Amino acid sequence: MTADPTAAPGIAGASGEPDDEARRLYLAILDAGGRIPSADVAEDDRAALGRLVDIGLLMPNPMDACYTAVSPRSVSDRLGAELLSEATRLLVRAENLPGALDSLTRAYDAMPRPPERSGGAVYIEGHVHIRHRISQLVSDCRTEVLTAQPGHRPAEALKIALPQDLQLLQRGCSLRTVYQPVAVSAPAALAYADEVTRHGSLIRILDEPFQRMFVFDRSVAVLSANEDHSTAAFITDPAAIAFLVNAFERDWARADAPDWTAAHANGPTRDTPDRVGRLLARGLTQRAVATRLGLSERTVAAHISRLRDRYGAQTLFQLGWLMRGGPDER
Repeated sequence: MTADPTAAPGIAGASGEPDDEARRLYLAILDAGGRIPSADVAEDDRAALGRLVDIGLLMPNPMDACYTAVSPRSVSDRLGAELLSEATRLLVRAENLPGALDSLTRAYDAMPRPPERSGGAVYIEGHVHIRHRISQLVSDCRTEVLTAQPGHRPAEALKIALPQDLQLLQRGCSLRTVYQPVAVSAPAALAYADEVTRHGSLIRILDEPFQRMFVFDRSVAVLSANEDHSTAAFITDPAAIAFLVNAFERDWARADAPDWTAAHANGPTRDTPDRVGRLLARGLTQRAVATRLGLSERTVAAHISRLRDRYGAQTLFQLGWLMRGGPDER
């Protein structure tokens, strides 16, 4: 069996407990820091690696062509909830699952990590190492993740994020994200937003500049430390985290909440302000334009304000008149 690093982890057909070979490989990966390149997996270990991926103890990372260890505690929580919902006959197995993974949990907790001292910040350099540490924080998260992600999100990054975020939501954690409009201007981004919001995630759009940020369980915050995001600061100071959470909540309150299912069905727009103007020129109201494009009325109002400035229009009627004759919107 050859494991595919692009495949998402599934649910093990049996109890979710790794066999002896899978346990040995998992512990070896923890000894190596919780990450193993796909090319370094011995042929004899491929079957065990596939079982770990199926159970969810390893997360494939196609961007870095590697596998990352996942906390057995989070695996236990997810599988336990599913087993409990199946039938009474599975109850004992589900309740025993945390104990079955206890030795792996202790090994995971003992894995070497960057030091996190209260009152300071730890700086990690290199995109690979930053993604690895963030994956660990997602795996360890118990209640809530707050993220503010300005700019465009590459399709490969979304492909990695989707299974991680779905597992997070299935464990009962909350996930709130603030994007800029450009972040959802591509089909992959709209598909991601539609999928995770259907599983309980909340995503809003804020047409303002803001800083990239992650906050895990309101105990660890991650900030970019340079312009190319190749260095990140991992902050544990309670006062600093409280300040960052308050900033996130202010942005969240000002942000718009689109209908992501409608936005995904309609597809991305190349020039949303011009589409808004052409629909106004056809006689649609501001509310009708918002419904047609899958946007909030406040976002449409912001586009109208910028279009008025561009065309020097004083009223909606004048703006529609000035923009008449554009391509028909279908």
